[in-house]
Formats: sequence, C-alpha cells, structure tokens
Amino acid sequence: MTVNLSLKHRFEQFDLNVSFEAPKGLTVLFGASGSGKTTIINAIAGLLQPNHAQIKVGDTLLQDTDQGIWVPPHKRALGYIFQDSRLFPHLNVGQNLDYAGRVTGGMAARKSSVQQRSYVIDMLDIGDILKRRPATLSGGEKQRVAIGRALLASPQLILADEPLAALDAARKAEILPYFERIRDETDCPIIYVSHAASEVARLATTVVALKAGQVLRMGPALDVLADPSVMPVGVGSVGAVIEARVHAHHGDGLTELSAGGVTLYLPRLPQSLGAVVRVRLPASDVLLATCAPKDISALNTLQGQVQDIQAISDFAVLVTLKTQAGPVLARVTRRSVAALGLSVGVTCYAIAKTVAIAADDTADFT
Repeated sequence: MTVNLSLKHRFEQFDLNVSFEAPKGLTVLFGASGSGKTTIINAIAGLLQPNHAQIKVGDTLLQDTDQGIWVPPHKRALGYIFQDSRLFPHLNVGQNLDYAGRVTGGMAARKSSVQQRSYVIDMLDIGDILKRRPATLSGGEKQRVAIGRALLASPQLILADEPLAALDAARKAEILPYFERIRDETDCPIIYVSHAASEVARLATTVVALKAGQVLRMGPALDVLADPSVMPVGVGSVGAVIEARVHAHHGDGLTELSAGGVTLYLPRLPQSLGAVVRVRLPASDVLLATCAPKDISALNTLQGQVQDIQAISDFAVLVTLKTQAGPVLARVTRRSVAALGLSVGVTCYAIAKTVAIAADDTADFT
C-alpha cells in the first residue's frame, strides 16, 4: 500500500508546497523545526485542512479539495502516535488499548481482534503492565502503550510525530526496536517525523528531506543522508549510511562486519552472524589520509577516490569518497584539503575510530 499526497498551504512564515508518494515501509519526513513535517501528517490525519490537498492511502481517497471530498479524522482508519503518548489517565493500560477497538468497530469487531491484541501486547512486551495507570509508567512504557493503541485501531497507515523526542537516550534505545519490528513485520506503512539523523538512518526505508515547506530530495536513506547538498537540519546531520553483514563476534568485545568486501569493526552488536545491518558514519567523525595508515589505534580504514569536495563554511568542506563499501563523507578544514592535495579522482583513505560509532548509529535492516 502506498500513500500519495499533494499539499499546498499558506502560512505567515512560509508556503507549504509538497507532493510525494510514500511506498510500503517506513517513510521519514526529515527536516528542521518549521520545515512542515508535522503539518503534513496533521493534514493526512484530517487535523488540518490545507488550502489545496489531495491525499490518498491505497485506494482510499481521504481528501480532494478540487472535488470537495474530505473524510473526517475518526473515519480515516489511521493510527497516530504523538510525542507525549496522550494516554487516558483515568484508564489502565488494557483499557487504553481497548479504546482503539471501541472507536474503530463494534463488539463483533473487538471479538475478531482478540488475536491481534494478543500479538501486539506480546510484540511490545506490555503484558505485565495492563492493570497499571499511565501515571505509574515510565516514558518508554507510555510510548509502547501508545504504539499498541495505534496498531489496534486497525489502521491503513500509522503516523508518528517525533515519538522519541521527549525521551532520554536510554528510553529511545528501548523504543527504537519496536518501530523496527512494526516496519518489518506488518504491512501497514508508517510516516514518521524526525529531525535526528541517527533515527533516520536506523529506521527509514524512504526519506523525504524537507526545508521551508519544500521537498529537497526523496529516496532511500543511504542516498539521501550521504548527499552533502541535502542538509535540512544542518551540517551535523550529514554522514554516510553503509549496509554491512555481520561476519564474526570476537572475544575482545568487537563485532566484525563485511561491507562490500571491506572489513569494519564495531563495539559488539546483538545481531546474529549473517544479519544485515546499517552503520552510520557521521562526517565529523571521519579522518582522511593520502597514504594507507600504519601503527594507529583506529581499526576502520576505507580506501576510495575523492568524488566531490563541497564548501560548507569559510573554513570547512565536505569530502565525498567513493569506496567499495559505498560513499563515505568526511568533514574537514580547507587547510587540510590543501595540505593533502585533495581533488576529484585522488586516492584517499577514510579512517573511523571504532569507539566513535555509537550504538544509535547501528541497526538491524534485514
């Protein structure tokens, strides 16, 4: 199932004008605050009526301003996950989950969804908190319940508006695997709002990069995040995304990966041998050398040729290398480029410290 939309809406700050098709999987709307991300999913949900809109989920037309079609929010068969979970405080977890069934169907529908309810509870590991009220839950537990409620609404589409923004790092690490499971184990497409490059690299099958109400670029995360011309949330978000296969787990706490024939070492990963993972290499953590490095502590070296050099400030540039593992970006000074004699076509070595690759920058992607 795909989502097709075309939206135009005038605000004081900017004019929103976007058109794109979100395929099956998890599509991330990626951009800085004020770029139009939440406006887009609120329009899909029916919480905002744009000046011009055509929104279609699968074969269902939710809105067409030219034809005067507008389906009310409660009839759109959508699951919406907010930043702050928005659970009913007077209901326990089980009752919050059941509320989705009461909205989307009668008693017969609820009885037919018993198996689905059990599956969702098991998937989200919330069976032991069904009797508890929201006030007694941690932030991560609340978001897991909110995810469950969205899934049990029998949605054609799930919308998630920066669902991890209010959580600390530990709670984010707790929730991310559940979005991966939804992406991989259900047929329901997800449109997910984020301005965190690590989330995008980990979750996205498709990225729509936005800036000031316009689409900068759309495509696979590996391509969009490695494009130095697409920096919707600043230079710090730029980096390469490499797909690799788990080759070995070593006794010294490292996992060995193979990426296009290139060996990489990361802090031990939970994935089993043979699993495909994504590794994000932020451009700011990559060093460059024109000779193969010797006698250094960094374990990861990727040989390649300079493909592009793009100025990003008065003193810094982004260098893109073409390697066997895929494009790799490095953020370095103009002085370094001059000292190394770098230009398009020059052979170069990208160096990344194993300990610099955070757990948030690796993810299962089978």
